[in-house]
Amino acid sequence: MSTSSTTTDHKTIREWAESRDGHPAKVKGSKDGGILRFDFGEPEDSLETISWDEFFEIFDENGPALLYQDQTAEGKTSRFSKFIDRH
Repeated sequence: MSTSSTTTDHKTIREWAESRDGHPAKVKGSKDGGILRFDFGEPEDSLETISWDEFFEIFDENGPALLYQDQTAEGKTSRFSKFIDRH
């Protein structure tokens, strides 16, 4: 069985993403600061790479939490994550 966790801690978020070769990004052309994403491996055309500072500035302004999974049900490293409303 796989389990998920929720966090708003910058260090936890950055370590989780980087341990999976993830880089901070936002959707190209998104309004109001940007729609945050992680870009894993090869850069996706629909995403714009941003710095961790910009990522967390947008994160703090928009107020989400990160729902993430460390391992799949099979015990493999998971890349599942989703930004959710804190409330």
